[in-house]
Amino acid sequence: MSGAEEQMQQLRSKATELLLREEWRDSIQLYSELIDLCQSQISNTHQHSDPGHLSKLHKSLCVAFSNRAEARSKLQHFTQALNDCDQALQIEATHFRTLICKGKILLCLNRYFNALDCFKAALFDPQGNGNLDIVNGYLEKCKKLEFQSRTGSFDLSDWVLNGFRGKPLELAEYIGPVKVNRSEISGRGLFATKNIDAGTLVLVTKAIAIERGILGGQDSAENAQLFMWKNFINKVKEAVTRCQRTQLLIDMLSTGENEAGLEVPDMSIFRPEIEENGCSNDQKLDMDKILSILDVNSLVEEAVSAKVLGKNSDFYGVGLWILVSFINHSCNPNARRLHVGDYVIVHASRDVKAGEEITFMYFDALSPLEKRVEMSLSWGFNCRCSRCKIEEAVCSKQELREIEIGLEKGVDVGGAVYRLEEGMKRWAVRGKGKGYLRASFWAAYAEVYGSDRSMKRWGRRIPPMEAVVDSVVEVMGSDERLLKVVVEGLKKSGGVVEFERAMKLGRGFYSKVIRKQALRTLLEIGINDKGY
Repeated sequence: MSGAEEQMQQLRSKATELLLREEWRDSIQLYSELIDLCQSQISNTHQHSDPGHLSKLHKSLCVAFSNRAEARSKLQHFTQALNDCDQALQIEATHFRTLICKGKILLCLNRYFNALDCFKAALFDPQGNGNLDIVNGYLEKCKKLEFQSRTGSFDLSDWVLNGFRGKPLELAEYIGPVKVNRSEISGRGLFATKNIDAGTLVLVTKAIAIERGILGGQDSAENAQLFMWKNFINKVKEAVTRCQRTQLLIDMLSTGENEAGLEVPDMSIFRPEIEENGCSNDQKLDMDKILSILDVNSLVEEAVSAKVLGKNSDFYGVGLWILVSFINHSCNPNARRLHVGDYVIVHASRDVKAGEEITFMYFDALSPLEKRVEMSLSWGFNCRCSRCKIEEAVCSKQELREIEIGLEKGVDVGGAVYRLEEGMKRWAVRGKGKGYLRASFWAAYAEVYGSDRSMKRWGRRIPPMEAVVDSVVEVMGSDERLLKVVVEGLKKSGGVVEFERAMKLGRGFYSKVIRKQALRTLLEIGINDKGY
């Protein structure tokens, strides 16, 4: 054995040992040395001198590229890992381990079509004969994720019915009929490109980075949040350092300044099929800009427009989801979000028309105008949505202010609701205007409808709960507090019509990813002798 062959053998043995011990960085370094040595030996070996020796060198080089790709993928250096896979496959086009490695990387990058091709090709490698179950498992996974990504057809029902137990759900990235455009609300926004029914998915996307923790009392909670924020920033920094595309996506987000001058991105940039553009490990990061972007665009999981499903509901979480960051606030929102693992599922909470902007409520919009103004200012903006403009005209009425003050002082809520309903008749408030004002005073309505005593006194003098709920849902979309009142009413005296109303509201709140039986479970609606 020559000195070079002996050196190669030692490098190969040591690198493999490090790989098995999951010491990824050290194994990458040794595999890089082995690759350099193999390439040097190949270039110095005459093609006709010893075909067997040359073939052996090429095989060693293929395995070295494949193993380095695996180590790099474990560090989530996916672009470099893919390059290594391609180098290995140039040497041996059906190399089983490389095809599996490349397929898994492409799955992580949500490039399902390309991953599917890799796993199909792996079936033709003789090495795969003993691993057909593994390959077929990946093929089925690819087909499922590709179908989800193409159709937006997701079903979390089994997971819900199983009490959120089992393996974490793997969801595809999905972008529905939406695009980014200039917004009259603020800067840029996300807009529907066609009509979207309540409960229908708008998008499903995984966090760039997320940090979770448990908050204690007030003082410890503040310290915990600061600690989590620091960890979150570090995770974002690591994600940006690893991949240039991630950095480009984050760079296009708002820092809160010069909103009008920001470019409107084409939707193709957000689709997972786009090729990776290489890593930017050597590029200097503008951390001041990144911190400003995170301050404006990061989301907490437990928010008024969100619902956390599964074990993460026990934690406080903060994360960054790129496309979700384009969704502006409105006091008459039309969308909500579910948090499932590291994914966000955004869906329409009421019917949305083509061209309409997709909006969340950043704060509790089931509140009177004055409180909403205070909350919007605390968020750093002054809300000028259609609801706020309409209510400004009505709220100048002295009687409306008296109703609000009376409720703060603890007057009979039934009387306050009756007075508001009579006032709307005199002020000629109709259509959506009624829904807006009822939403502003929803807490009072909910208290009346939830009290047998209040309903006995006021029930015949105020609109039925169903009419009020329908008018609020029309302008606000589904909300957990509306849903609670409807479900409680159903449990007391409901029938088929009331059941269908509850289920419709439930779909607007939880989306269509949760089917009928699972939705019943979440709403705690049992099966009665009427069959609903």
